[in-house]
Amino acid sequence: GGRMPRPTRVKNKSPAPLQITAEQILREAAERQDTEARPPKQRITDPEELEEYKLRKRKAFEDSIRRNRQLVTTWIKYAQWEETQDDFERARSIFERALDEDYRNVPIWLKYAEMEMRHKNINRARNIWDRAVTLLPRISQLWYKYSYMEDVIGNYAGARQVFERWMEWSPDEHCWMAFVNFEMRLGEVDRARTVYERFVKCHPSVKSWLKYGKFEEQQGAVERARAVYTRALEILGEEGEDERLFIAFAKFEERHHEGDRARAIYKYALDHVPKQRAQDLYKMFTTFEKTHGDRTGIENIIISKRRFQYEEELRQAPTNYDVWFDYVRLEEEFGDVDAAREVYERAIAAVPPVTEKRLWRRYIYLWIMYAVFEEVVAKDTNKAREVYKACLSLIPHKKFSFAKVWTLFAKFEVRQHNLDGARKIFGQAIGMAPMKDKLYENYIQLELQLGEVDRCRKLYQGFLANNPTNCKAWTQFADLERNLNEVDRARGVLELAVSQPTLDMPELLWKHYIDFEIGLGEHGRTRDLYRRLLQRTKHVKVWISFAQFEHAAAGDHAAARAVFSEAHSYFKQNSELKDERVMLLENWLAMEKDIGDNAQLEKVQRMMPRRVKKRRLIKAEDGSDAGWEEYWHYIFPGEESGAPNLKLLERAHAWKRQKTGPATEQPAATEQPAAEQPAQKFVNFVASKEVFTSTDTGCPEKEKAPATAEGKKKGEGEKNE
Repeated sequence: GGRMPRPTRVKNKSPAPLQITAEQILREAAERQDTEARPPKQRITDPEELEEYKLRKRKAFEDSIRRNRQLVTTWIKYAQWEETQDDFERARSIFERALDEDYRNVPIWLKYAEMEMRHKNINRARNIWDRAVTLLPRISQLWYKYSYMEDVIGNYAGARQVFERWMEWSPDEHCWMAFVNFEMRLGEVDRARTVYERFVKCHPSVKSWLKYGKFEEQQGAVERARAVYTRALEILGEEGEDERLFIAFAKFEERHHEGDRARAIYKYALDHVPKQRAQDLYKMFTTFEKTHGDRTGIENIIISKRRFQYEEELRQAPTNYDVWFDYVRLEEEFGDVDAAREVYERAIAAVPPVTEKRLWRRYIYLWIMYAVFEEVVAKDTNKAREVYKACLSLIPHKKFSFAKVWTLFAKFEVRQHNLDGARKIFGQAIGMAPMKDKLYENYIQLELQLGEVDRCRKLYQGFLANNPTNCKAWTQFADLERNLNEVDRARGVLELAVSQPTLDMPELLWKHYIDFEIGLGEHGRTRDLYRRLLQRTKHVKVWISFAQFEHAAAGDHAAARAVFSEAHSYFKQNSELKDERVMLLENWLAMEKDIGDNAQLEKVQRMMPRRVKKRRLIKAEDGSDAGWEEYWHYIFPGEESGAPNLKLLERAHAWKRQKTGPATEQPAATEQPAAEQPAQKFVNFVASKEVFTSTDTGCPEKEKAPATAEGKKKGEGEKNE
């Protein structure tokens, strides 16, 4: 093949002086188009020429039909052409041939009948319509045209007969409405009413009854219209529980100034129509009450609307217990007992789908509220007891239990003066959930209020046998014996408690035991307890508490100092416990200030450490560097070897003082000037910048200037600032 021509390259891309719009281009293109060649008009004057023309046209039509006999437009054009030639027999013959090909084609019937109607061949047109509706009775258009023709020519009896034949096929509502409109044009109201009766039987829907009721109201027959609406509700049944029917009925009564009837209809509808299908009904009722009602009516409709909202939310999420709480509160406040009870029953039926306690916690409160409601509001104690029993039978006690439900049930029986029943409930609860501490505590509290001390002791024994690590139970048991002035019993309980190998909060138990002995004034026993505790733990707070006891409770300052000194020796040996050592010294210092002994105060102050700010590298969980953090490092007296920078700083200050001292010392500084000039520069630099921050924890801290950038870069991660 030949090569494609290269596209023309535009060298000058600047705009042309004369601009042409797209509209001008299109107009010019249209003007330059050649006119379409049309055949010349022929004027036929000779009959032979006419016959030749007809023969030619007929041959063309026949050839077209022969090529495609199913093309309806060809048949219709052929017949219409014969009609223009006033050859009706040929036109009828063509229509008949077309119907033989496809009698189900509606346009052929329509064109055929319209041709006869145009030329006022009524009987022929009637014959065609009759044949059409007989063969195609489900085609409404044929019936419309047939009845319309009879109506136009004034043959009303014939038109009515056509409608009657049509209605036997149970057509749709538009066809029935055409029949009604026909009778109304003739002024035959009774006949139209009869048609409506047949219509609602054929199509028993809400829409049909609404049209019938509207028709009766337009005729001024109020009682008939009311009867129609009433019959609609009776006949339709559940299908009639549609908000459209109730709204139309209520509006009808409202238009005829029957406010009480309208209100009754609205209330009946709100009680029977499903909530999800009554949105417009609530709106219309609210509008009605605002127009015709009082304050109570408006409040009732607002409550109904809130009920509807809750129902919608619960339909989407049946286990949304927050909505159930709001719903039951609404019914308790504004509804009656039966309505509230119904909502409670529906709420407790929404059991959590999974047996996990975190999902059951809010659900159980529905049962509790239900039982309280039956007892307090409904005054039905038997029903409340049944609610408690049903709740306890529903809880999967092998996986988890709720001490609150057992306790409330037992307290309910106490209020009913049934102590044996309450004890049985607690006994059953302990048997089914022995590890629930709250059950023991509430049971013991009940027996204590009743003054049953022996029962309380037995309960504590069972409690501690099941859970010997519970320090709170041990202390409560000891308090019970202490309140009964059974000191030996209380001491025995506490002694048994501290001898347990495992405790959940041992510090709480030991503190309680020590406070118990201090309260009795048993200082010797208290010291023994402290010593026993120090054998188990060397925590700094134990040492501080021991010393404070000797200082405050026993009043023995020497013993307190001995405890502090012993503790200080222990922490001095364990050099990694610097924070605890500082805490100990601070408390010791505070005690000496309280005593007022200056010699001892200075002694403790000399023990106080210096505080140095340092930096250290932080490591992330994955081992990467996470930045730097600042912290305080304590340097105690005698630990200068661990702080070379601080030692260097002190020597630098001493060197400077030596250089700026008396004149007698000056020659020693000038004997070797060449070697001492660098040292002098370093001393001056350190003294002027004061790079390091060194403070004594016993004295006020002095903030110094931060380190230079060069100083921060040096070192391996720890640098004095």
